[in-house]
Amino acid sequence: MTVHVTPSAVPMVHLPNVQVDGIEMFYREAGNPAHPTLLLLHGFPTSSHMFRNLIPMLADRFHVVAPDLPGFGFTVVPAAANFTYSFGNLARTVEGFVDALGLKRYAIYVFDYGAPTGYRLALARPQQVTAIISQNGNAYEDGLSTGWNPIQTYWREPVAANRAALRAMLTPETTKWQYVHGVSDEKLVAPESYTLDSALLARPGNDEIQLDLFLDYASNVALYPAFQKYFATAKPPLLAVWGKHDPFFLPPGAEAYRRDIPDAEVHLLDTGHFALETHAAEIAEKIADFLGRKVVA
Repeated sequence: MTVHVTPSAVPMVHLPNVQVDGIEMFYREAGNPAHPTLLLLHGFPTSSHMFRNLIPMLADRFHVVAPDLPGFGFTVVPAAANFTYSFGNLARTVEGFVDALGLKRYAIYVFDYGAPTGYRLALARPQQVTAIISQNGNAYEDGLSTGWNPIQTYWREPVAANRAALRAMLTPETTKWQYVHGVSDEKLVAPESYTLDSALLARPGNDEIQLDLFLDYASNVALYPAFQKYFATAKPPLLAVWGKHDPFFLPPGAEAYRRDIPDAEVHLLDTGHFALETHAAEIAEKIADFLGRKVVA
């Protein structure tokens, strides 16, 4: 049987750049800007590439935007920008990014590092955030696994030996492991995902950027009470879709959202940290249903 697909049936994903405070931000964009906007924020050690399958699945109903954060993907941070790699600065850059694109109201999809970045944005601009989708994006100590122990040791004692010990988290082997751990069939994970991440981590100087962010992640944990107060006070519509075999962020971190947002919707999927690699269609369906019920343009 021959299937004919018209060009208009396949959403076009654009790959532009925009200047934000001297930083050349790369991003992916698709969908009609007149539709509700969904801002996708990636985590470590990846980029907007992690959303490559999800974006076309949502672009017929939503305006979807996914930037590469500084230090990741194809965003370029020139030396002249004198950028300090901290989560506070990542969030401020995202603020500049949404302003540069003229985004006034948007839901946020937060994953891994995208969670503390996006939640800082929500604290600063609660009136702009219409809803939250958390995909293995943590805001509760309940969600931190023992996989964080070496990083927590570095927080307590930020000495050279503890910093050096974390370099094992930047190897190609560890990057691949993050993708395939907890997945029922490794053949479902596209090899270009972890291969691209490893290549970008290997750029000169990027290792030091990642080690700086490991250290600064302690500032996110310190902000958990502020994030939780925001959830309890603003009660944004929240959907948590988590890979339940995540070695870093445990299912109790997803369930904890209900303490502050009783109406939060929680779905635990039979996969690992990078749930979009194996469950993109299911997650897209849940997002479309959730935002369709909760968000008005």
